[in-house]
Amino acid sequence: MAEALVVNAMLLLAAALVFWLIALAIDKVSFVDAVWGGAMAGLAVASFVQVSKPGAMATLIMLMTALWGVRLARHLLLRFLRHGEDKRYVKLLSDAREEGRWGRTILIRVWLLQSVLLFMVSSPAQVGILAAGESDVMVPLAYAGIALWAVGMFFEVVGDWQLARFKADPASEGKVMDKGLWRYTRHPNYFGDACVWWGIWLAAMSVDAGAVIWTLPGPVFLTFTLVRWSGAAMTERGMKEKYGEAFASYVARTSAFVPWLPKRA
Repeated sequence: MAEALVVNAMLLLAAALVFWLIALAIDKVSFVDAVWGGAMAGLAVASFVQVSKPGAMATLIMLMTALWGVRLARHLLLRFLRHGEDKRYVKLLSDAREEGRWGRTILIRVWLLQSVLLFMVSSPAQVGILAAGESDVMVPLAYAGIALWAVGMFFEVVGDWQLARFKADPASEGKVMDKGLWRYTRHPNYFGDACVWWGIWLAAMSVDAGAVIWTLPGPVFLTFTLVRWSGAAMTERGMKEKYGEAFASYVARTSAFVPWLPKRA
């Protein structure tokens, strides 16, 4: 298993350097968000092909990861192609650009740092696939993982679809999205993301708890990121500045992360 993980790490490093060169060529970097999901899917597939005779559990974990990663990568790549550079990255890297160290900074702070975090977050899938090997045995914990993954996919896919439709409607200009799943949580897509990876972790734990328990920092860190760091917290700072009292009213009645019935006005 250790050798396979080293191979995965080297593949990820090579991909990061290629994408860094692409970022330099197009003078944009925020397509890294699309790479995040795609690279996790790629690491799952890389782990899968290193298993000599993958069984049902290795196939299951690979498919859970690949379906999530490819869907997310496509969604975020299309958003990048339509809207260009994300303002978050422009603001974050403005000093580096002004001081002439943008290329070096994005290599270290974006591509290399995110590669380390990406490898850690996707470690349950990698270790689970490699540990599963030829196993076809499915225990109740695996079914629990599949169920949680399915809930996460529903919230993420439907939430993204509902938000895209809302933004595409000219009548939505200046309004806060509070319909559909967004009525029950302010971040159905981020909630779904967390559920997906906790589901993958549970499915991997059902294969080899002794090996997979060491990957616990992956889903823990991802959840922290989605709630407190670059996910919901950063999004809400921008929403507060843009929508003011309308957003404050939305916050007052809507659950922050875990879906719940909205409070009465």
